[in-house]
Amino acid sequence: MARTEYGLQMYSLRDITENTMKLALKKVAEMGYKYVEFAGFFDYLPEQIKVWLDEFGLVCSGTHTGLHALTPETIDETIRYHKIIGCENLIVPGCNWSNLDATLDALKAAQKKLAENGIRLGYHNHSKEFFPDENGTIFENEIIAQTSIELEIDTFWAFNAGLDVIGYLEANKGRIRVIHLKDGFPSPAENKNFDHVHDGAKGCSVGSGANIIPQIVEWAKKNDVRMVIESESLDPTGLEEVERCIKYLRTLD
Repeated sequence: MARTEYGLQMYSLRDITENTMKLALKKVAEMGYKYVEFAGFFDYLPEQIKVWLDEFGLVCSGTHTGLHALTPETIDETIRYHKIIGCENLIVPGCNWSNLDATLDALKAAQKKLAENGIRLGYHNHSKEFFPDENGTIFENEIIAQTSIELEIDTFWAFNAGLDVIGYLEANKGRIRVIHLKDGFPSPAENKNFDHVHDGAKGCSVGSGANIIPQIVEWAKKNDVRMVIESESLDPTGLEEVERCIKYLRTLD
């Protein structure tokens, strides 16, 4: 039986990526990860990143890139970088929602420009996007209703928000190409609101928390959705934590 392929969000290795990106990519490949999702490139040139990806047999499945890199003044350089490293998937990892209309307009403008250059735009949720803010706005609902961008569902933050994770994935599967496979323990019930839903939530290596990881893996495999592991605790180091993640996931093959 062929092994399930997994990717890694490189934020999981933020303790080493800035100064030793080559080593980080080498170790990721040796563990058996097949693709990576970058969370910043620091001062590395795209040509160098591409050399390392090719050297270690990795594919860049996506990047987490903020709206600051998608303005009319910055988007051309962002596109150039993505083309050189062979990345066709750009995900905004969060937004300032204080001005809903302006943020949605920025996302739609960026989507159009990226699409013209063969790059898809997606949005990565946290938990608060599933709760009404002080004006009653639920931002994830607005993204779905007012844009056509893709959804990178962070399964732990969805779980932490109290969602039926599989039900939510199924309801939106037409817009999901990749998910974050992440584990942890949710915040207490009294914190389930827009301002405090993240308070008290605690991440951990995949397979050692409360999230429904086996069911999520099964859903993703059934629907041909890529799974990117994000494990943020650096427990005791990023490399040791992400190795525990993939060792656990191999028990599900």
